This record gives sequence, C-alpha cells and structure tokens, in this order.
Amino acid sequence: MRTLLDLAGLDGAPDAVRLAVLVLASRTPSETGVVEIRTSELGRWIGMSASYTASNVVPGLRRSGVVSVETAEGDYGQDDGLRCKVLPLWAAQDVIGHPLNLAKKEYATFWRLLQAVMGPGWTHRDGSVSQAGLIGTRTGRGAATDRLALLLLVLEARETGWVRQCGGTVDTKRGRAAATVARLLGCTASAGERVLERLENRELVLRVRLKTGSGMANRSRLMVPAVAAAHGHAVADNVQEDRAAALDPEFSDPDVVAGPGGAPETETEHQVSALPVTDVTGVAEPDVAAALHTDHPHLLTHVSSLAVSGGFSGEGRRGSGDLPDRTCARKDGPLRGEEPQEFPVNKRAGRCSAGAVAGGRLKAVGSEKAQQQRRIGLPADLGLQVALGPVAGLWERLSGWQQDQVEAAVKVEVKRLAGMLERPERAPQLLADRLTDRLEETGGNALVDRPFPWLIRRGLAQRQACSDPRCDDGIRLDTGGECENCNNVLHIRRAQRARIAAEVGRELPGLGGRERRQVLEERLREYTQREAEQAGARHDQAVAEVEMRRAAAARRRAAEEAAALERWAAACVECGLPGAAGLCPECTYRRCTDDLVQEAVDLAVAVRAALDDPAQIAALSERCEADTRALLDDVCRRQAATNQGLLAFTAREVAERIRDERRASAHSRLLRSEEADAEAEAVYDTMLRRRPLSHRAAEEAAEEARRRTAHYLLERKLGLLRAQRARMQAGRAPKRVG
Repeated sequence: MRTLLDLAGLDGAPDAVRLAVLVLASRTPSETGVVEIRTSELGRWIGMSASYTASNVVPGLRRSGVVSVETAEGDYGQDDGLRCKVLPLWAAQDVIGHPLNLAKKEYATFWRLLQAVMGPGWTHRDGSVSQAGLIGTRTGRGAATDRLALLLLVLEARETGWVRQCGGTVDTKRGRAAATVARLLGCTASAGERVLERLENRELVLRVRLKTGSGMANRSRLMVPAVAAAHGHAVADNVQEDRAAALDPEFSDPDVVAGPGGAPETETEHQVSALPVTDVTGVAEPDVAAALHTDHPHLLTHVSSLAVSGGFSGEGRRGSGDLPDRTCARKDGPLRGEEPQEFPVNKRAGRCSAGAVAGGRLKAVGSEKAQQQRRIGLPADLGLQVALGPVAGLWERLSGWQQDQVEAAVKVEVKRLAGMLERPERAPQLLADRLTDRLEETGGNALVDRPFPWLIRRGLAQRQACSDPRCDDGIRLDTGGECENCNNVLHIRRAQRARIAAEVGRELPGLGGRERRQVLEERLREYTQREAEQAGARHDQAVAEVEMRRAAAARRRAAEEAAALERWAAACVECGLPGAAGLCPECTYRRCTDDLVQEAVDLAVAVRAALDDPAQIAALSERCEADTRALLDDVCRRQAATNQGLLAFTAREVAERIRDERRASAHSRLLRSEEADAEAEAVYDTMLRRRPLSHRAAEEAAEEARRRTAHYLLERKLGLLRAQRARMQAGRAPKRVG
C-alpha cells in the first residue's frame, strides 16, 4: 500500500490525477491487469465532472507515464470509455517478492477501503442502495484533494483513530496537524490547513487540544473517528484528555519519530511525503506550545463497540441508525419519556449539533422530520418570493414535501427563462405574470381545489402556440409583444382558407351561402387531413433516417470494438508476448529509450561536428552513442538494483534526463557563439539608440536576443545533421539493377 501511495505522489501532478491513479490501481483485476471504466464513473470516484475528467484528468494520466490509457469516443467525440493499465502494477505481475505484485485478496481489501472512504454510492437493479462513503458526497472544486487527504489520513491512523503527526518544527500559526496534512499531500501549510478545516466541517477528522495542569491548551492531536469506530474503539473516551501527561501509550509524541516502544523508523519507512512545507512563516521548537486559540468544545459522538464485518479503516455503522449516546448528555437530567412534547425538532437539532450515523453517513438529528414540515411563508430567496407572490395563498395550502417540489420547479423555470432574456433579472417577474394570467383564467385562488397539480401542470407550464420556444400563449417571452411566428401561422391559415374559398367559387358559382360554407368546410377538413398525413409521413421518414443512422453507428462501433479487440489480442512484435496490443510495455519503454538516446546523440554531434563532413559525423555519432549507452547502463544498474521489475521504466527516465542535460549543454555552448554575440550586440545598440539611458532594458533585450539566436542555431544544426544522415543512408542503400 505504501508503494502505491509513493507512486501516486507524482511530482507536480494535480491531486485529481494522483487520486485517479489510486482508483485505477484499486480497480485493477488481478487476472488481466486491465481496467475498463467510463470517464463519468472515474469522475464520480474522484469527485469531478465527466467533462473535467475527460479534458484534464485523462490527459494528465497520459502525461504521467504511470498509466497507459486507451479511449473509446462517445456520440459527440468525447472520451467516453477508458481501458487503462497501471504500468508498474502490470510490470510487477508474476515477479515474486515484488511489493506491487498484489494478490487477489489484497486488491479486494484495497477496493473495499476506497469504497468505504470515497465510494459515490449506487442504486442496484434490484432496488437496493449502496450508501456513499465517508466523503463520497463531496464533489466539485477541491473534492479530489479532500478525498486524497482523507484516504492518506485513514492509512496513517492507528486502530484507535489517532494519526501520528509529523515531527520537527512547524508553523505555529497553523499547527502540527495542518503541517501533517500538508506533508502528506506535498502542498503548502496554508493549503493543508484549508483541507483540514473542510474535513473537520464534515466531522471526518478531529483536532483535539490537550490541556496542561493549569488548564491551558497545549499540543493538538489529530484523530479519524471512523477508523476508531471500525475497530470498535469508543471515540469519546479516547478524546477526553485532562493533562498533557495523560497521553495514550499507543500514541507517539509529535516530537518523537519512533513508534511506541520501538526503535526509530528508518528513512525508507517515512510517515509523510518528503516535500517541505514551503510557507512556514514562524517556527518554534516542537516542545514549545503552539499559539493559543479558542478551544474546540468536546461535543463528540460516543461510538460504542461495533461488530465490523470487514475490519478495515473507514467502515461505518450499519443498522437502524438509532441515535448514539452523547458525551454532552446531562447525568441528572429527566428521562426521555418525562418530556415527550417539550422540544420541537428544530430546537432539539440545535441543542445537539453532532450527527447520528445512519447507513454509513452523518445526518443531523431530526433533519428528515424538519424537511417535511410545512413552511408558512414564502422561501427566503427574493427571486422566488417575487415569482410565487401571486400564488402565496396556494403555497400555504401545500404540504412540506409539495412545497419542496414546487420550489425546485420554480427554480428550474426561472433559470430557463433567464437564459431567454437579455436582462435575466426580469425572469422572476415574468413567471409571476404567467401565474397571474393563469389564476385569472381559473377564476382566482378559491377555485383551485388541488393546488399542487395546478401549480405543476398548469400554472408553471409554458403553453406554446407555435414552434417558437419563446412563445407563451401567443406572447414573446423575451420582448413581451405578440409572437411573430404565431402571426405567420395565422396568416398562412387565412391565406389557405381564402385560396380554397376562391376555388369553390370558381368551380361551383351557383351555390347559396349555406351550401357554400358546407363545401368550404368540407374541403378545409380534407386539406387539413392531407397536411396531417404528409406531416406524419415526414415524421416517419425522419424516424427511419434516425434509426438508420443509429444502426450504422452501432455497426461502426461494433466494427471498431472488434478491431480494438484484435489489436489488444495481437502479440508484441519484438518479444512475442501474447495480448500485448502489438507492443508490450517493456518494449514500448525500450523503443522510447532508444529514441531519447538518439536525440541525445544528435544534440552532442550537432554542436561539435562539421556538418558538411560525413565521415566526421559518422565517427563522432558512433563514439557518442557508445558513451551514452554506457552511461545509461551504469545509472540504470545502480538505480534498479533493488527493483528489476521497473528496469525499463527507469531506463526511459534516465535517458530523458540525459537528453535534457545534453540540450541544456548545447544551448549553453551556442549562447557563447559568434552569431549569438553579434545578434546581442546589434540589439543592444538598437535599444540604446531608441532610449539612450535605458541600459538595463538594453541588456535584457540583448540577453533575450542571445537566447533566441542560440535556440535558432541549435534547431538549424539539428536539421542539417538529420538531412546529412538521410543522404548518407540513401548513399549506402543498394541500387536497383535496371
């Protein structure tokens, strides 16, 4: 597990990408090693939207080099399906003793842990519901960071729920707990403090301030209550501390790195990330008490011993969801039955703010009953008050659930109307005018016997008299005037009636007025019926075309899936490994390493050889490639001595560093060339002629010109070198016998 977390700590990678690597690793099948998941489902696990996952997380996974990603496009060209391989897990398969060669039960344990911590929740086909994890409902901005932080804290916590905090000096303004979170995430102390505050607001972690003999606050301790509950420990008993000397023997002091009763840990078994906390403003020795601040009240849920089915961190309480005992309960207070009607629901919820664990999630006491109570007045939102003003009498006749439904429908309609208007603030008043008109049609509030269906189906519903979506009973919603499209429809109908009347007059000139009207109405009915039949035929044709396109798309997808399966089943072209999609990861890394070595050789030869001398180019390239290969083998042998399974991955990283160092060296060498000096002097003189006293600006412009010239010279030399090599290879190619 620690190796996986070290793998997720990618330098410079966003937290969403790091968390996505862990999610994919936990969902990796032990048999195949290939994860198939939809982009939207991956987004639900990391708390992000499907569009953000497709546009930011998936490209980040590709750039990381840790995950191999193949995508299947959706109906609109987006990355809908993903086939992912966590490459270190793939490379460690069947490697005996490798820390990433996980057994099936280890994958299952890791998967259940992620479900308990951040599972998004599901509704199964049989109607059963799997509740979301501890932080499964946290979505949007910063959700991936909070989920990753809670997962790391759960893994760092002991069975009692206490988290061993980092040692050393920390920022006294933020505390050791915030510094611990910051080092786990590899971020600044201020960012770690914000993450810790968000987790505290959700009651997922606790910061407990110990007390000295004089009663003043001393050091703070960090606790994950869910871990303690999962192992059957009482949270309230562990939290209540009177003196700093009364530390739990299983809890190591923040100043001491070693575990309880054991030797200090080695550097390889570090607690947190080695990245420093970069915004430390004021530091103090670990033994010095932190800056005093208001103590948090110890109003915490007492969790009794639980029979945990799985026995791992993060599993919540299952069962009836009855209220637990509370540490704030009065010992000499009345029994529950003595005052059955004393306190209303809202007042009871205010007196005891802690939540009751029900189905693995925290809920405010009495929240379900409070939501069902009828509200006398209109909603607090001013826009909703304006929109519902004409039907305030109907609002008071609704039940609590009906009021919630009507309020949600009004919000949706106001938002839809605001999108049609140039001045969106007019949307509530526009909806109020519609409700006023509907009431006038009905005859007033007194004639509405069923308020809820009237509001949903008649009062709030838009009635389009034509095909224009802005039309409501022949009135344009955006302008307030008559709907031009409705006028066009009326004009067309009147013109058609006049045309048919003229035809009747020409064909039957001797008819009287009554007979003429009967014939005219008959022909109008026939014309309307033909129009309806033609419209139905056009609709059937459109439906058939849509079905044809869908069938063609289904056949195309089936062909693509078959081709993809064939590609996945293809053996590696180099080593012959079956099911490697044409090239296995190790051979892929080897090819990439060869390309990087060739780039490094080209960079060294381009700045040292005479590019018009093929013999010198060949000799220097051969010698430089041999030196580069020797350097690469030596570094890889030293770095991969403890991990042979990642040798190919290590070789690619080392080759990339060698390439970058060669490029920097070549660029530095060309900065001192005659062309760069001449360009810099010319730009310097030009800037001084324009602004004689701006010597610093002239020097900066000259240095920028020197860098641009060096970059241009390097690219030009590389182009000449490759062209010369192409001519050399063409000259060595055998000539055809004509």
